[in-house]
Amino acid sequence: MSMLELRDVHTHYGLSHVLQGIDLRVEPGEVVGLFGRNGVGKTTVMKTIAGWVQPSQGDIHFESRPLAGIPAEQISRQGIGLVPEDRRIFPGLTVEENLRLGFMQAPGMSRAERQRKLEATYTRFPRLADRRRQMGTTLSGGEQQMLAIARVLSGAPKLLLIDEPTEGLAPMIVEDLFRLMRELTQDGIAIVLVEQNVHLALELTDRFYLVERGQITLSGDARETTARAELIERISV
Repeated sequence: MSMLELRDVHTHYGLSHVLQGIDLRVEPGEVVGLFGRNGVGKTTVMKTIAGWVQPSQGDIHFESRPLAGIPAEQISRQGIGLVPEDRRIFPGLTVEENLRLGFMQAPGMSRAERQRKLEATYTRFPRLADRRRQMGTTLSGGEQQMLAIARVLSGAPKLLLIDEPTEGLAPMIVEDLFRLMRELTQDGIAIVLVEQNVHLALELTDRFYLVERGQITLSGDARETTARAELIERISV
């Protein structure tokens, strides 16, 4: 069985039937791109996997364990981390305090392990090290995105769900974020990526899914020229 698998997943917001039978899978260590126009259900897919929204029908399995109906905090502790589009940096907390909140997703970690993890985070994110005493909400957009990713990594996830990480960011920061995501895959972390910059995202992804009106209408190997061309044409229409 795949690392993550969704079968016939439906999700409602009240009477609104947002996801209408989603099927997708993620293998260990791969990057899966989730593409489509705004408002088609991509973010709802991510939130449903993470338990922020509960599915009304269907099965979700992570490492063979069922997730549907499980609270979000328990899903996080099983190894799934969601980096939401709005980043959710906690106001009134410093960069380091925001990072330490990530340890709540790994309750078995000792104090010494947490400190080692924190120092490793600062090595990977030197900008955050320089601003560790600064309020998180006063960082630039790119720095806040790095903080949001670093905070989730504090919980040692096996699978990262990253929703629109580059929106509104300068090209240099975008390059840094994609470089970081490549490094994470080299560490064995699988990623599901929602990203509007399809051309750039396809350079990172192994496989992709196209979402239209709450359904998967196209999937393929991101390295195949024909599959890539069809995806870009479908999005551009």
